[in-house]
Amino acid sequence: MKVSQIFFQTLKEVPKEAQIESHRLLYRAGMIQKLASGIYNYLPLVLRSVRKLENIIREELNKRGCQEILMPAVQPSDIWEESGRWSYYGPELLRFKDRKGSDFCLGPTHEEVITDMVRKNLRSYKQLPYNLYQFQCKFRDEIRPRFGLMRAREFIMKDGYSFDINEEKALDSYKSMYEAYIAIFKRCGLKFKPVDAATGSIGGDKSHEFQVLAESGEDVILSCSKCEYAANKEKAKTKIDFRQSDDEMEKMEEVHTPGKKAVEDVAEFLKKRPSDFIKSVIFVVDGKPALIMVPGDREVNEAKIQAFFKADSIELADDATIEEVTGAETGFAGPVGLKKEILIALDHNLEGRRNLVSGANKTDYHFINISPERDFKPSVTGDFVVTRKGERCPDCDGLLEEFRGIEVGQVFFLGTKYSEKMHCSFIDENGQQSNAVMGCYGLGVGRTVQAAIEQNHDEYGIKWPMALAPYEAIVLPLQMNKEEVVDVAEKIYKKLLNAGVEAVLDDRDERAGFKFNDADLVGYPVQVVIGAKSLEKGEIEVKIRKTGEKKAVPLNEVEDFVCRYKKEEMAIDH
Repeated sequence: MKVSQIFFQTLKEVPKEAQIESHRLLYRAGMIQKLASGIYNYLPLVLRSVRKLENIIREELNKRGCQEILMPAVQPSDIWEESGRWSYYGPELLRFKDRKGSDFCLGPTHEEVITDMVRKNLRSYKQLPYNLYQFQCKFRDEIRPRFGLMRAREFIMKDGYSFDINEEKALDSYKSMYEAYIAIFKRCGLKFKPVDAATGSIGGDKSHEFQVLAESGEDVILSCSKCEYAANKEKAKTKIDFRQSDDEMEKMEEVHTPGKKAVEDVAEFLKKRPSDFIKSVIFVVDGKPALIMVPGDREVNEAKIQAFFKADSIELADDATIEEVTGAETGFAGPVGLKKEILIALDHNLEGRRNLVSGANKTDYHFINISPERDFKPSVTGDFVVTRKGERCPDCDGLLEEFRGIEVGQVFFLGTKYSEKMHCSFIDENGQQSNAVMGCYGLGVGRTVQAAIEQNHDEYGIKWPMALAPYEAIVLPLQMNKEEVVDVAEKIYKKLLNAGVEAVLDDRDERAGFKFNDADLVGYPVQVVIGAKSLEKGEIEVKIRKTGEKKAVPLNEVEDFVCRYKKEEMAIDH
């Protein structure tokens, strides 16, 4: 391919919406165009990288016995109603009616469709396992699309689903896909970390995210300094360190705290420490109110609450619900004196504590000297706080360190969440009806490509890993008005193509600086520079974009040099 023929245009200025460097570089290198908010055209250069990633994924999945399919992007509401997700998925689900008035949605994910597809074919345990995957455009109506392909409304995803005869076999499939993802991201040449993760709206009992490490990443990862423990901050476990207080239990008293609602304000008013407070937060969990209690100096972790109760939906209670439950304005909730019997959940960090402060379920009043073991009985206890860096690892005595990452893939152990509700079953070896045990495996294709840019760039442009580069080398003749330079450039270009190197020839009649800047911006891993002066010496300059190293190479050794470098880089990526 000649550069003059590529459909792209490099830019100096980019839209203000591009807030992270990879988004800006996709614009500047002429790789994407915005059509609408969170909806982009993928132009030829970036689409080549997307297709390369897809091929890597196919190779790793196919060698593990997976089969590729393609399901519709438009999905009918009836299968979503079967699974129970039509009513609670939320505004991210773009719903519409066809001309007959039937309800449909644009698929944000395909659990319902794949379960319906498999149940129509599944009869006997002898047919299993199935492990099916697709590459499909998804649509999630994000309230605030941002960061380009990282958080778009329409995006390309590889989603896969496994069906097994029992939990043991399903966990084997989960492990196989976990290992496949590790192989995929290694081949992409990315620095990444698999971490324990929350399951969110997909559901299930077990999940791991794959995070590409980058300072601009939206996700916070906590990783142990000593062992292999790593988790997304929303899922990271807090080490239970139960200590029964030796303090004498003092008499619980109601105190007037006019206008003081926040823990910090009440603590200052009462001359107490925030850590001596019970922070009481009312949530609506699957339609029912629940009181969650954590120490006053800790944050409540909604993802842990949802996982603990295996809830389909969770949201903060509104003012009306809070007043109905407590009889008071928002800000004065507590476990003693509730007006309505609801589920009460106590964080482990509060067990054994005495003489604490909490809301009194009465506007402008709090209780002091409240002790859980005497004054109220929680329905359940659990881990409900956001884990922080510097805390002890839950698995050893190491300390948790904090990193930032970009989530590019996630694997879920679903169990029978969908197969039971949608009657995806088979006759087992004992002649009994049994539900298929499922797993779900997502990988953001466009997001991974952009994450590679976010992790590999400098002030001049992109520094592609060889495996994902749109083209592996560019041939740069510096004087298009000199026949010898052009002739040598074309010969080297053809030799590289014949040797299996994906090369482009910059045939544009532009000054050298312009060509160099464009080559750095687009990020070709190898730049073969041909100038009249170097040809007089019988050599040309080869620049390695990754390191910036420049090397004078004899003219007759250029092909071997580039091929050798490509082979070395691909071996590193593997």
